[in-house]
Order: sequence, then structure tokens, then C-alpha cells
Amino acid sequence: MDEKLPNSESLNPQAGGTPAEKPTVDADVPSASEKGLAEAGGQAAASQPKEKLTSRKAAKGVKAANSQTTAAPALQTASQAKDQSGQKQGFQTEEERPRSGVTTLLMEILHWMPSWFVSMVVHAVALLVMAMITIPGPVQDVVQQLVVAPGQNEQLEEIEELLTEPPEDINLATDLSPVEVASNIESSQDISPFNDDTAAMASFELNPIGLEHAPQTDLLASVGALSGDAFSGRGSGKERMVRTAGGSEGSERAVALALKWLADHQMPDGGWSFEHQKAGGCNGQCRNPGNLSDARSAATALALLPFLGAGQTHREGQYAKNVRAGLYYLITNRMKISPEGGSFLEQGGNMYSHGLAAIVLCEAYGMTHDKVLAAPAQQAINFICNAQDPVGGGWRYQPRQKGDTSVVGWQLMALKSGAMSYLQVPKVTIQKAQAFLDSVQANDGATYGYLDPGNGPGTTAVGLLCRMYLGWDKNHPGLQKGIQQLSNWGPSTDNTGPGKNNFYYNYYATQVMRHWEGEEWKKWNAVMRDYLVKTQAQKGHETGSWFFENSSDHGKERGGRLYFTAMATLILEVYYRHMPLYRKQATAENFPLD
Repeated sequence: MDEKLPNSESLNPQAGGTPAEKPTVDADVPSASEKGLAEAGGQAAASQPKEKLTSRKAAKGVKAANSQTTAAPALQTASQAKDQSGQKQGFQTEEERPRSGVTTLLMEILHWMPSWFVSMVVHAVALLVMAMITIPGPVQDVVQQLVVAPGQNEQLEEIEELLTEPPEDINLATDLSPVEVASNIESSQDISPFNDDTAAMASFELNPIGLEHAPQTDLLASVGALSGDAFSGRGSGKERMVRTAGGSEGSERAVALALKWLADHQMPDGGWSFEHQKAGGCNGQCRNPGNLSDARSAATALALLPFLGAGQTHREGQYAKNVRAGLYYLITNRMKISPEGGSFLEQGGNMYSHGLAAIVLCEAYGMTHDKVLAAPAQQAINFICNAQDPVGGGWRYQPRQKGDTSVVGWQLMALKSGAMSYLQVPKVTIQKAQAFLDSVQANDGATYGYLDPGNGPGTTAVGLLCRMYLGWDKNHPGLQKGIQQLSNWGPSTDNTGPGKNNFYYNYYATQVMRHWEGEEWKKWNAVMRDYLVKTQAQKGHETGSWFFENSSDHGKERGGRLYFTAMATLILEVYYRHMPLYRKQATAENFPLD
């Protein structure tokens, strides 16, 4: 990545400037305005006069000065009159005290004023005083609503600046600045409206979610960046987990090469495209672009996930600038805000795109606790909850359609990432998702179909991983039989497993086997790991990427080389990307169903 620091125009696709070869983002340094405010605040504090108590000596000096004056003011206190005369001792009677002209006038007015008028004035003053007294109600620790407003360059720079702030202890109720959405964000028009019955039900059941129920400070305070159980493998314990879980020097080298390829194919606006040849330095050198050119959210999210999986965030790591630019692009250019939440629906991607982008925002927030990501991440979760089929409990291409297992997998992974990041996921959403999985399972939950009960390899891998995350323990008969089925199939390669090079299946099945561990995992990993290391491109500009000509994967034509590269990298990061579920009871804890 170019070390030159960009302005907002370099990341804004609407800007008219010449695109840089690679997107760049401001370094993590305080802005000039921040320094100026800090310096001004220090000077103001230093110049503030300190109050001192008046000593008796100073008071006597004032009295002496007053006693030397030749003309007393019209209004004097009894002590001042005493000091000036030097003759009268003790207290004076009312008749003896000198009255000013103002006092005499007030007494005359009160003497002749009717009593009812005096009473009215007194009561009016009393009512006025009482009206000015306020009793504060209980203050609820809430997060402010996400603001949707036309974006200006200054607003975009502000978001970028927030994304570069150093980690800090935050109070989301008071510190979360609203996210200004860029002017090229359209209002969501892809959402089918609620009918009366659905609206009433959803309004009641989904009411607990929203920004007003975003994570609370006391909960976040106990979780440090990259130290929580969910993402701890991506931090300092990464090397140990590679060794103990079955990774190798070759697999880590492959990940490093893949991240470089992804970084080299980032678009000038900060996002990614399945048409990777359009990226700055490629110029057609890499073959096999995908044809989903409009699915920029899906491409960007899919490219960001391997960086996050390797422990790279927008605050630290070799590729911090790339991650920062990608998050910036998603939030300011792709997220559409509606009463349903923050949507990433787009042509060609639909709820697939949304699920991927939601995972990215939740993981980035969970790894850094950056307050500027809290609202977008929660909004993305809210949209998933509102897009759920209110009858069957699943998700499909458009909101509230009857679900299919493939789309359900991405949405549940996003909800799980949100729960692991301490965002709010309502129980009713998870309960309905459980019901959907029940409707497509076969063989006591060992296999799963697409729309109905079945035993497709890809959908079975998705269903089993969802069951693991939703709380099935290792003693569940359906899970045990499902593990045996995946083990019998094996990874999908040129000459093993179901189909040929089906990386959608490989991605989900590898996670299932990693969580299961044991001999089944060792057998699976030996084949999958070595196959990926062997098939990675090692020549020219394609170095670090993957593409499989004979693949039966639907992503081959749509996502092209970028799709295979991202999925293969995520598979090789399985050793540390998520902690094993059954080594620590961490399944039902984050998805409470009671």
C-alpha cells in the first residue's frame, strides 16, 4: 500500500480526482484540530485565576479606605455607616437607620397597594420559581440513533478520523458519535413492506433490539481488544494455535501470500470487486474475473474477512490501511439505512451480500471495540432480524422470503459474530432459525437440504455448523452422525470429496471438523491443508491467489479468482480464526434460548 495519506476524495467513488494506484488512509495520529483543542484547553486552564479567601488584614484595609471617602454611597450597610461615623455603638433601630430613596419608594408603594394585588404578585413569583425547578428522571444508558444525512467531504473525513483513533475505554451511551452516511447512499427500496399481521408481530417481538440496546459499558469493559474468547486466537496466541491445531509453515506462508494478493487488488475507492482486473496494479494480468460486477459489498466483505481472520484490523497490523479503507467504503458507500436497519442488499448479492458485510462489521467491532463501528454493526444485525421469514424462520434472497439453508448460514454466522461481539441478538430470532433448521433436516439432524429435508453436502455442512453454534453438544446423535458423514465425504478437491473443488462446502465443512477436533479433524486437515498449499498460484501477478477451472462451485463464474482466494484463505486460517467450541463451553452462552 502506498504510504501517502489520502483525503476523503481518494476513497469516495464520486470524487473526481485521479485514482491512486492503491487506496490509502490516514495514519493513526491525532488530528491538528485535536492537538489544537488540547493545547488551547491547557492554556485556558493555566490562565484561569485562582480564588482566594480575603484575609482580615485585607478586610481592614478596605474598611480604612472606605472611612477615608468624603461622600458615602446612597446605599450603605449598617457596618459601613458605623465605620464612617465612628460615634454610634451597637445596633441601630429602624428609625435610626438611614433609608435610601429606593427603599422609601418601595415602602410607599407597598403601603398603598391593595392586599389582593400583593398576594397575586407573591403567588405569581412562587409559581415562576417552582416552574424553574426540574427534577431529572432516570437516565437510561442508551446509544444515540444512527443519523442519516447528506454526506460532505468534511463528514467523510470525520468518519475516517474516528476509524484511526487509538483504542480507549468507551461509554457507548455518551461517546458514540452518529455516523454520517454519504450522499450517494440511497434509501432502502428493496425491502418488502410489512403486512398488518407481520408488522404487529414483528413490532412486539423485535422491539427489544435496536441502538437503544447496544452493548453497555460494563460489559465491554471486561473484554480487551483481541483478548476475548471468541477472537483470542487471532492475537498473540496465533502461532501456538497454528502449531497445536495442525497448521504448518507452508499454510501460514500461503496465507501471507494471499493477503498480499488481496491487498494488491483493492480498488482505488477502498472496496473490492469480483472483476479484480479493474484494480490499480493488475491491468488484466490476473485471469478469471467474476461476473458479479455490481456486488461490490459482497466482494469487499469477502476480501476483508481474511484480513480480520489473520488478526489484521484497521488499528493494527501490516494491512491496517487496507482494512480501514475497506470498512470506510462499506459504511459510507454501501450501507443503506431504513427503519428496518442498515442494509447491504445489492443487485446480484442480495441477502448473501448483507450477511457477509454484517459479519465483517461485527468482527471488526468485536476485535477493536471501536465506538464508530458499534452503530453500523448493530444496524446490520437489526436488518437481519427484520428480514427473517416471520413464518418459517429462515432467510433467502430478499427480506421475509421463505428461507433456504445456504442464505441462512451466512445470516446465522453474522448473528453469531454479533453475539460474540456483545451486540444485541433477540432470542426470538434464534428460536425461529432453530425452527427453520428443523424443517430442512433429515436423518435426525445429521444431514440438511436446501428448501426441504435432504442430504446435500454443502447444505449439510452449513446445517451442522449452525447446530454447533446454536448449542448442540458433542453427545447429540444427529451431530455425531453428521460428523461421520462429512468424514466419509472428505474435502472436495480434484479427486476427493463430493463434486470437484466445491469451496462453499469446504469452507463450512472445515469449520465443523475443526470444532469437532479429534482424529476426524486430523484426517480432514491433512488433506485440505496440503491441497491448498499445493494449488496456490506461484507465478506472476497471480501469485498468492487460487482458481479452479473444473470447480462445481457456483461461485466460480460469479466470484471468480477473488472468491476462491478469499475462501481458501479463510480455510487456512481455521486454526486460529475461531476458538474450538467444544474445548470450552461457549456455544449456548452467546445464543441464549431460554
